[in-house]
Amino acid sequence: MNQSVTDILKNTQETLFSFEVLPPVKGKSIEQIYKTIDKLMAYNPAFIEVTTHRSDYSYREVKPGRFVRVEDRLRPGTVAVSCAIKQRYNIPVVPHIICSGYTQQDTENELIDLAFFDIFDLIVLRGDKSKMDNRFIPKEGGLMYASELCQQVNEFNEGRMIFGDSHDMLRGKRPFTYGVAGYPEKHDEAMSLQADMDALKKKVDMGAGYIVTQMVFDNNKYFDFLNRCEKAGINVPIIPGLKPISTLNHMSMLPRTFHIDFPDLLVSKLQGCKANDDVKKVGIEWAIKQCQELKAAKVPSLHFYTMNAADAICAIMDEVRPLPNPPHKGGL
Repeated sequence: MNQSVTDILKNTQETLFSFEVLPPVKGKSIEQIYKTIDKLMAYNPAFIEVTTHRSDYSYREVKPGRFVRVEDRLRPGTVAVSCAIKQRYNIPVVPHIICSGYTQQDTENELIDLAFFDIFDLIVLRGDKSKMDNRFIPKEGGLMYASELCQQVNEFNEGRMIFGDSHDMLRGKRPFTYGVAGYPEKHDEAMSLQADMDALKKKVDMGAGYIVTQMVFDNNKYFDFLNRCEKAGINVPIIPGLKPISTLNHMSMLPRTFHIDFPDLLVSKLQGCKANDDVKKVGIEWAIKQCQELKAAKVPSLHFYTMNAADAICAIMDEVRPLPNPPHKGGL
C-alpha cells in the first residue's frame, strides 16, 4: 500500500520539493502540463498537486429578449488530469476537491472515481466565489465550508454515502487523507486572525494531516504563522507556498487576487523593473533567498505554485538543491 502524502511529510528528515499544476484551458493539450512536469522531475518532487476551478455561469440569449443561465466549464476535470499524471510519472498526485460550484453528489462521484484509480491524497478547499456573486454562495446541494467537505470525506472513508447508503469501495485500500489551506496573512473573508485560526484548527481536528499556505513572500509572516498555529494546538506539518514573480502584471495582480502583501524590500526592488525580464530576475533572486532560509529552518517542503511556468523554478532549485548535472542551470 503506497505511503500517503501525510505520512511522507511527517516522516521526512529533509526539506522536500513539491509543486502545483493547473489543468489546461479546454481545447488545449495536456502536453502543456507534461512539459512543465518534465522539467521539474529532475528535482525529485515528493508529490504534485492538481488544482481545481469551479464551473462558473453566465447568461446566454437563446431568443430575442429571452436569457437562460448556463454553466461554463473553462478547464477539464481534475480527476482526469490527476490520473494522467499518475500514470505517466508514477508519483503521488494530490487533486484539489472544492465546495465551490460542486454539489455533494458531484464530490461523491469524484471520490468514487479517485478510489477506482487508487488516488487517495486530497487537498480539501472551499474554493472561490462565483464571478457573478459578491459573496460565496454554495451551489444548491453543495457545501458552504471546507470543514463540511472534510466531514464528507471522513464519512466516505467510513463507508457512508450522502443519501444514507453504505459502500465498501475502500476495502483492502487505504482511506483518503487530506491537507488543507492556511493563510499566514488571514483569509480575506475571515472576520479576524483568531477566527481564521479557529477555522483552521477545526479542519485539523477533523483529520487534516497537513497544511499548505497561501503564497507567501515574507518568511517572517510564515514563521509567525507557525508560532500562532503552535499556540492554537495545531501540530501537523505546515508547508510554505511559494511563487516566483515573473511578469510586470504580477506586481499588482498577485496582491489584488490573493490578498497578500509584498515585503518592503521586495517592493523597492520591483519598483525599479521596466520589463518582464527585470521582474523575473528579481523574482528568482528573491525566491532563492526565501528558499535557502526556509530550507535552513527545515520546513517540510518547498511548495511552488507553478502556473505551468517551470523555468524560473528550475533556476531557483539549481541554487537551493544543486544537482550533479543541472539540466536548466541559469534557466531564465
